[in-house]
Amino acid sequence: MARVAAKRHAQAAFQIALERDELDIWRGDLERLSALVKDPLLFAFLENPRINFEEKARILRQGLEGVNPLVMNLALLLVARGRLGLVADMVLEYGRLVDEHRGIAHAEVATAIPIEIEEKDKLVRHLGDLVGLKIALTDRVDPSIIGGLVARVGDKIIDGSTRSRFLALRESLLK
Repeated sequence: MARVAAKRHAQAAFQIALERDELDIWRGDLERLSALVKDPLLFAFLENPRINFEEKARILRQGLEGVNPLVMNLALLLVARGRLGLVADMVLEYGRLVDEHRGIAHAEVATAIPIEIEEKDKLVRHLGDLVGLKIALTDRVDPSIIGGLVARVGDKIIDGSTRSRFLALRESLLK
């Protein structure tokens, strides 16, 4: 549920920033907000229902001095509703929307062993050709896939792992 709310807030922020041609300004300001609320003491203070809103707003304005006034309004709205926990997911979704708008897709690739830079470059080109977009790649090591790779681009999954081949072979033999 919180993830859905974070997406809605990110989409609204994206639309406003797009209309005002301020995508990068909003991205930077939202990242500042995210960094600010990562401080556990400040987060607890801003989420504490016993502290009055005016005091929270004063502290927030100090910490976010110079940000776009509409970003400040969004931050104050989140504080007023006790929804600061949405900020991290909202910022990630906003960044994804901006990148998508610019023709960049995010891909996450899991391999059994670390991949070399040359292989990453080939993989980025190959995935880009598959989806027709530029690729921003995040890779991670997952020994449980045994070999090969599992790639996720948006909501598409490409499973070329040895583990999935073994499972498919097992199912085939069981039939």
